[in-house]
Amino acid sequence: MECSCGPHSIHVDRDGNVWVTDSGTAGPEELKKFPGEVPKGSVVVKFSPEGKVLMTLGKLGVKGNPPEALTEPTDVLTDPANGDIYVAESHTNVEDPNLVGRISVLDRSGRFLRVIGKTGTGPGEFRTPHAIRFDSQGRLIVADRHNHRIQILTKDGKYVGEYREFSRVSGLAIDGNDTIYAADSESSPRVHPGWLRGIRIGSLKDGKVSIFVPPHKTDTSDGAMGEGIAIDAAGNLYTAEATVRGGDEVRQGE
Repeated sequence: MECSCGPHSIHVDRDGNVWVTDSGTAGPEELKKFPGEVPKGSVVVKFSPEGKVLMTLGKLGVKGNPPEALTEPTDVLTDPANGDIYVAESHTNVEDPNLVGRISVLDRSGRFLRVIGKTGTGPGEFRTPHAIRFDSQGRLIVADRHNHRIQILTKDGKYVGEYREFSRVSGLAIDGNDTIYAADSESSPRVHPGWLRGIRIGSLKDGKVSIFVPPHKTDTSDGAMGEGIAIDAAGNLYTAEATVRGGDEVRQGE
C-alpha cells in the first residue's frame, strides 16, 4: 500500500512560478504504515522557479471549505490577466454523501474571493472537476469527469455550454486556436459503457471530435491511456500515464 498523499497536477504561471496540487490525505490504514504522513495533503503549493515555497493554500492534512481549507484539490490555474487563482475540488469518492464539487477562486495573494459551482449533475455543477484550463476567449473550460462532459463557463462561473463528445475527461490541453486535446484514461464497460479510452482532439468552437488516438496495447483488457496531457509551443503532445490496469479496476473515487 502507498500513501494517497501526492502531487496531482502542475501549473506554471506567467512569471514562471510552479503551482502543485497535493490532492490526497492519509487515511487510518495508511497512517498505520506511514505514521509520518501527517500533516500532509489537501493543499496547493506555489514554488518559485528555483523551488522555494512561496505560498500554501489550504490547511495541511485537513479537508474543509475555503478560506480555511480545501478538499482534495485536483487542479490549479492562474489568470494571466490579474493573477487570480482557480482551484478545482475534489478527488473524493463520488459515492461519499458529503462529496465536494466546486472551483474555489482566490486572488493572487491567496485571499478567498468566491466559489464557482456546486456538487451535482446540472449546468454549472460538478462531480470531480478533474482539470481546468482557459481558452483563447478567457473562458473557463472544466473537465467534469464523473459527469462525462466538458463544461464551458465564464471566469465568474456563468454556465455557457457543455460538450459530451470528448467522453470521460481526466486531462485537458487547449492551444491558441482553441483546439482541445482531451485525455480519457478511465472509460470502461462499467464506468462509461460504450466509450473507449483515448485522446480525443477537436474544436471548442463546435465541440466536434476530429481525431481519436486509441490506447496503446498492454496486458490489461482495456489497454492504457494517459491521465494528464499537455502541448508545447511546437505543437508536440505529451501525455502522463498514471497506472496501467484493467478498466474494471478503476475505482469510482479516482
